[in-house]
This record gives sequence, C-alpha cells and structure tokens, in this order.
Amino acid sequence: MARSAYSTNIKTRKDFSCALLDLDGRILAQSFAQPAHLGSLVSLVPRALERVRLAPGDAILVNDPYHGAVHLNDVCAISPVALDGAPFGYVANIAHWVDIGGAAPASLPLSREIHQEGVIIPPTFVQRGGQTDHNVLGLILANVRAPHEVAGDLRAQLAANAAGEAGLAVLAARYGREDLAVYAHALLDYTERRTAAALGELPEGRWEGEDSLDDDGWGGPPVRIRVAVTVAGGRVTVDFAGTDAQRASPVNATLAFTFSAVAFVLKCLLPRDIDPNDGFYRMVDIRAPEGSVVNASSPAGVVGGWEVAQRVVGALFRAFAQALPERVPAGSKGIIGNLGFGGAGYAYYETVAGGAGGALGVDGQDGVQADMTNTENAPVEEIELYHPVRVTRYGLIPDSEGAGRWRGGLGVVREYRFLRPGATFSFMTDRVKIPPWGLVGGLPARPARFLHNGRPVPSKGQVALEQGDVVTVETPGGGGYGDPRQRDPEAVRADLRGGKISAERARDVYGVETP
Repeated sequence: MARSAYSTNIKTRKDFSCALLDLDGRILAQSFAQPAHLGSLVSLVPRALERVRLAPGDAILVNDPYHGAVHLNDVCAISPVALDGAPFGYVANIAHWVDIGGAAPASLPLSREIHQEGVIIPPTFVQRGGQTDHNVLGLILANVRAPHEVAGDLRAQLAANAAGEAGLAVLAARYGREDLAVYAHALLDYTERRTAAALGELPEGRWEGEDSLDDDGWGGPPVRIRVAVTVAGGRVTVDFAGTDAQRASPVNATLAFTFSAVAFVLKCLLPRDIDPNDGFYRMVDIRAPEGSVVNASSPAGVVGGWEVAQRVVGALFRAFAQALPERVPAGSKGIIGNLGFGGAGYAYYETVAGGAGGALGVDGQDGVQADMTNTENAPVEEIELYHPVRVTRYGLIPDSEGAGRWRGGLGVVREYRFLRPGATFSFMTDRVKIPPWGLVGGLPARPARFLHNGRPVPSKGQVALEQGDVVTVETPGGGGYGDPRQRDPEAVRADLRGGKISAERARDVYGVETP
C-alpha cells in the first residue's frame, strides 16, 4: 500500500494497517502499523460481514465508528479470499484518508456530533466482480477536499488487498488449502495459550489509574478517564466505571477505540513474540459504561477520540505502574496531535512527534510517536513540494523533557508559514494544561503549546489564515522516571553538550554544575 498510495499520510507517514482474517472474520495475522486500526479490525470486519455477502472480486468500504471503526478518516477496505475455488477468508486494510469531508480541512472540525465530521460510509460495495463501482466512488470523491489523493489512496487499498490474496494463494500452493487453514487456526489457539500463560505471570490484585484531557474543546471541564485493573486467574479485566459521560464535542471514543487502547497496553506488557491475532484479542476483557467518553453512543462526535484513547493508555499505565513499576514507563507526550490544513483544492494531515516517557534504566526517546501513535515523519521537502506552505522551523525543544534519573524525551517544534491566503488550520489535540506525568519521583514534562502568529490558540478548533501567517506547533516532552538528582552527571553533561538541556536546568534541576 505504501508503494502505491498518493498521499503523504499513507505513502510516507505509513498511517495504515493490514490484516488477514478467516471466514468468521477472526484475525489470523496483522501488521503495520497503527494500534487503533489493528484493535478496531477485531469488531469492524465481523460486523461489516453481518450486513453484506461478498463474492470473488468484490470489495467493500466502511468507516462508521458506530459499527466498529475508529473515526471517519480511517476507511477500511475488505475483500474476500478464495483458494482453489473455495472461500478461505478475507483481507482487509485501514487507511487514514487525508480528508473525508465535513466542516474543516483534514476532517478535524470542532464538532458537536459525528455528522459534522465527514461522510459516514456503512458497508458499501466499491468493487463487484473486479469492476469498480464509479457511482459510489464519484459520490465519495464529490464530498472530499483532496479527491485526487483520496482516489489514489483508495486504489492503493484495493491493490493491497489483491496483493494479500495473492500471498495467501502462494501459501496455499505450498501447503495446501486445508492444511493452511488448520495451521492458521492452530496458531490462534497457541497464541491464546501463550497469552494466558503470560497473564498468569502478572501479580494478582486490583489497581486504579486516572488521566484527563485538558478540556472538550467547547469550554467544558477536563475530561476524566478512570480505570480499575483486576488481575486474577490468568485474566485481566479493565473496568472504566467512573469515567466521564460523553460530551457534545469531538472528544469521545467508541468501544472499538477503547478496546484498541486496552489491547495496546496489554501487548506492551506481554512478551514481544506473542502474535497480535484473535488468540490474543479474545483474552482482552473490558467493561465500559455505555454513553461514556470511552463507549460513546451515536451521534456523538469521535474525531477527537484519539486523544481519549491516549488518556486510556495513560490511565492504564498508571494503574499497572503500581504492580509493575519496573516495566511501565512514565507518561509519553500523551497526544496524537491531529493537525491539518487546507484551502481550495487541497488538504493536508499529519501528527507531530514528541517525547516518550523515561523508564527504568533508559531515557525516553526524543521526537517520536508514542503510545497509540505509530506513524513516521513527514519530510519537510514533501510537504513543501505538494502544498503552498513553507516549514520554517523543525527540531527538538531544549528543556522540554520531564527530568528524572532517566529523563523523558524532548518535544518537537514545527512551524508552518503559508504562501497563499484562504487556508484554514485545524487543531485536534491536547496537553496544554495537563502535562505528561513523571513516575517514581520523576518530574512531569513541558506541556504543548500552539501559536498563530505568535499568539496562543486553543488545542482544539480552527484558525483562518492569510498569506504570510505562521502557525507554530510545540509538542510535549515525555515524563521523567526516578529522582532527577540521581541522574548520572555524565549523562547530564552529554545532554548539555548536545543542546538538549540548558546549563541552568543542569544546575537547578539535576544538581550538576557545568563549566
């Protein structure tokens, strides 16, 4: 998909995920790259298959968050696989389209309900018998701001599914269709046994955690995520009782999104070689109150659900840190940082990296996507080549780390200067007021900041741009782990020489005098 997509977001930032599934829609294998996509496929594909019947050469699209998807930009393509003339399963992928319509460029509006966020696609045939339905395609493209890129990305999704089907045919030719199915399902059972054994090695007990968004974008109070984790009998139950009710705003997550965040945290705590297939996912047990920000009901807006999912991860890590402090990092940048801009005939979307949290024995990485985000960097040259903008500043922010014995990573500054009038810049992010947290005596990181021509703007909403306007994005660092005064003085001096911290910070926070 990356080799044939059109948009920077998919071909370069790799904002997509792929999976192979059996006839019941159970995930046999998946890879690359977004935890939210991967977890949502668990419910999205089976629910879509309940509503349509697919034949060879068919393909459907679906993005409806209230039928298992994440948010409207994340469009899933599902195709059937037949081997030796008999049905075998399905191939599916999710790709984040740069725009899906709605009230703001990149489909990042400060919404009150989902209908303001773009085109909702129930399971809909886009291909039958190998032929594209151009009526459906035309309807979709008439409602997006970047039809050329969206059309190219959709073709890439269909081509990727065809490549997945061809790959399964190669395996069937090698092992035989029936044996391939036997091996696939044996792998699921093996993964379940491995997962149960690994969960059984966790300390038993009950722990609580909490994290909050700054606000809901409409002046409401912080959005609180509360979680109780119970480990017993080789299973983990995650209960979100006490979490805030859904808001009339975009900061809501569907149950599929919350499931993805919980699965991500558990995967982080278990051995790396446990495969992310149905054998793992069937062990994830969550309880989320219906109508809450972690299990929103239609028609609540969900484009800001990414920030809710990041807080779910934070709350879970804070709970698990009480049982496994040696395995849990301090808070990461804690935002996906959805950003986009657009004008007449174009739209652009990206998320900007930040700091990862420090952990026992290791500093947090500088300038990376952390937690539920796993996209890559969008090169300045590519942004400038295709859009009327110049990136005038891009780099790490000194002194933005959460200080600790093992410090957090540094946040990132990205500055855009617009060359034409008539553009709009969209923010759907957070962590301006509540910074990423430290752990075991570590300090919180520097929070985010967003500026328009040097003046602070809210983390959620839009600003209209004139020619020459400058938008500055400063992402949070990662929280620190352990007492900063116990940090190795040589590590402090190395950070100073590298321009990552100032002499004042080395002296005042870490207690290290420098020449």
